[in-house]
This record gives sequence, structure tokens and C-alpha cells, in this order.
Amino acid sequence: MSSRETDFDCAERVNAAPYVLGALEDAEPYREHLSTCASCRAKVAELQLAANLLPGAVPPAVASEALRERVLATVRSEAQLLQAAGHHEADAPPRQASRVRSRRLSLLAAGVAFAAGVAVLVAIISVGSSNRERVTSAVMAPVARGARASLRQRNGRGELIVADMPQPPQGKIYEIWLSRGTGAPQPTDALFGVTRAGSGSVGVPSSLHGVKEVLVTSEPLGGSSHPTSPPILRVVLPA
Repeated sequence: MSSRETDFDCAERVNAAPYVLGALEDAEPYREHLSTCASCRAKVAELQLAANLLPGAVPPAVASEALRERVLATVRSEAQLLQAAGHHEADAPPRQASRVRSRRLSLLAAGVAFAAGVAVLVAIISVGSSNRERVTSAVMAPVARGARASLRQRNGRGELIVADMPQPPQGKIYEIWLSRGTGAPQPTDALFGVTRAGSGSVGVPSSLHGVKEVLVTSEPLGGSSHPTSPPILRVVLPA
């Protein structure tokens, strides 16, 4: 199997673009899937970093709720079409499998392109939504030069998405810490690694209410109760 085919192994990758755009009606199952699927985490990280740049490319505006629903309905329709293509591939006879795969790849490419095209509009529409997401970019330490990270916040919860991150040293793992501005940063049970490409995502396991900074350090496997190394990244949350 070629590396290109391997990239599309997971049928759930069709949900990556709708997930990044906030278009999944129930995102929790896909969020749980991300914790076990490196392929989907890498795709989400790739799309999220692109989507983060789009809102700043246009002046903010408020769109009607009806327009927002029409745009999101179109995104959901694209996702359903791509999901159906994956099911057809599984049912196709061996001689048709390659043709179905080609069609699926074409549909997937079209869906991702469409999602990127409407990302600016969705970002603008989200300004008028009470349930909008806030995305904050991280400040990377010199040891992670070239790496990128961002924190997605919605309803007081957060998800950290990283790309081009170096692998933790042997016998180490990344750990998330929360700082409320007074005292030492508090540990969480959010421990994570990254793919060979340096991509990864992890949910922040507690409310971000009152949190001023989210930090990541490299810690022994199993985590630590206090930081044993300087932060490799720092997200300063707006007041």
C-alpha cells in the first residue's frame, strides 16, 4: 500500500473539516475518536492552523442566524457525501475498489477545498453566535522553534492542537499545566505525545474559568505533580 493510500485509511477523516469549522452536530464522538487516531489528529491540526489565519484576513461582521444555518448545512451535506463514499468503497467488489477509492479521494479533496473556502464565512458568522469558539495561538520556546500550537475554547473548555512539535525526549511525555496567576502552575491529567510529523491534540480536562495561562512541559512518563522542565509552549488567555 502506498503512503498516499495510508493517509486516507481512516474513514472518520471526512469529519475533520466539519469538526474544525464547528459544523458537527455532535462533536463529542469525534473528539473521543481523535484521542485514539493519529491520522485524524494530524488532519485536524493541519486544518485548524489554516483556519486560525482566516478570520484575521477579513474585517469582522455579523451575519444572520439563517445564513449561518445555510452555510453549516452545506458543510454537513459535504461530510455526509464523503461518508457515503467511504461506505460504498467497503461494499464494492474487488474489481471496483480502485475506482471507488479514486472517487472517494476526489470527493474528499473537493470537500476539504470547500471547507477551506467557507472557513472565512463561518468565522465571520461565529462572531454573532453566543456559542462561538475562541482560538488563541501559543508562544513556543526556542527548543520548539518552527512548531505551532493553538488553544480552542468553547463553553469554558479547551483543546490544545499542535503541529511540527518535537518528540518528547526518551522516557518523557508532554503534560498540560494551568496557571491562575497566583502560586505555582497546577498539574492536569492531560498527558500527550505527537505523531512522527509532530501533530497532536489533547483536551484540557478542567474548566478554564479564571485560568490565565496554559502551559506544556516535558515530564517523566505518568506525569509530575510539579514541573521538572521549562515550558515548551505557553498560551496566554485574554482577560
